[in-house]
Amino acid sequence: MNRGCIIVAGGNGSRMGSEVPKQFISIAGRPLLMHTIENFFHFDATIQLIVVLPKNEAASWKNLCLQHNLTIPHQVISGGNTRFQSVKNGLTMLHDCELIAIHDGVRPLVSHETLRRCFDSALKLGAAIPVLPVNESIRVGTMDKSSPADRSQIFLVQTPQIFQSSIIRESYNQSWIPEFTDDASVVEYSGKPVNMVMGNRENIKITYPEDLDIATLLLQNKIYA
Repeated sequence: MNRGCIIVAGGNGSRMGSEVPKQFISIAGRPLLMHTIENFFHFDATIQLIVVLPKNEAASWKNLCLQHNLTIPHQVISGGNTRFQSVKNGLTMLHDCELIAIHDGVRPLVSHETLRRCFDSALKLGAAIPVLPVNESIRVGTMDKSSPADRSQIFLVQTPQIFQSSIIRESYNQSWIPEFTDDASVVEYSGKPVNMVMGNRENIKITYPEDLDIATLLLQNKIYA
């Protein structure tokens, strides 16, 4: 089975308070994005890896790869003005893949068990996304007016979101609309169902400085794998 993965890494360091794009921030001795690439490669050394970066960051990434001796095969392409366009660009570069994963570049801690569950489910059912149940009380509304909600009906969505190639390619032939918040929403809007599977709690999207501390501990101890 041929697999491909589009790693979307178009973020910046604003919420980190960093001038360095967050995907390039050093964590446990290597750039964050590098950990993500290595994790997928260690899961499946044959997977086709497409890394989508802002056009003006390609040279910086090439220098980081030389500096850290990253030799894992991957292709770097430029992203678009939206995540939707970035993924669409990535799809044009993947060939002969039965299953295509789309993953946030700043989620280096997805476990191999989560990857197996997602790939297996997508192979059988067409589309699979990792989720986590909410374990705290929740409210809906505004700070001025809110009401409790049933948390058993709420799930936190992670990546990678994985699809059979024909499904994701057909879905991305649509025009972008604001309701497309992730790849699953694009697929569902085209009329295809999406299956949820259990993710892993360590699979955090590194966004804030405190996330770096958590990720550093997990990466150093390989707790997530």
